[in-house]
Amino acid sequence: MTLDATFWVTISFFIFLGILFYFKIPQKVKEVLDQNILNIKNQINEAEKLKEDAKNILIEHEKKISSSKNKVKEMLNKANEEAEKNVIKTNEEFHNFMEIRKKSAEERIRQLKNQAEKDIKNASVKIAIESVEKLIKNSLDKSKLDKIYSSSIEETKLALKKKSS
Repeated sequence: MTLDATFWVTISFFIFLGILFYFKIPQKVKEVLDQNILNIKNQINEAEKLKEDAKNILIEHEKKISSSKNKVKEMLNKANEEAEKNVIKTNEEFHNFMEIRKKSAEERIRQLKNQAEKDIKNASVKIAIESVEKLIKNSLDKSKLDKIYSSSIEETKLALKKKSS
């Protein structure tokens, strides 16, 4: 029987398998693979926990965002209401102020009108007196004035005597 190469390859293969089983290599490989599988399962479980935590955090933040949006809307509504109230109040104050100024202006106009009437009366009286004086000066001579003066003095003396007695 001739021993060919396939025979020796077969024998070396069985010897190799025997060494592997002798040193418990398949069990060690199985243990390493089991350990890797267990690590991967633990990582998957941890990743799922993290995913759930992230979902919970996301939900919380979405709730905070929606409540913040509601608060912003409320604040804007309040600000708009206050602005409207301030506009109305300012408008009323402006109208009241203008009404007071209008009354004040009307009163001032009335005063100026009365003062103008008085000034016109005074001016017309002054003009009338001046014209009468000019007429009297032009129409009377000195002798007539002396007679009027002496008769006025006589009348005044008589009037004083009557009052004193």
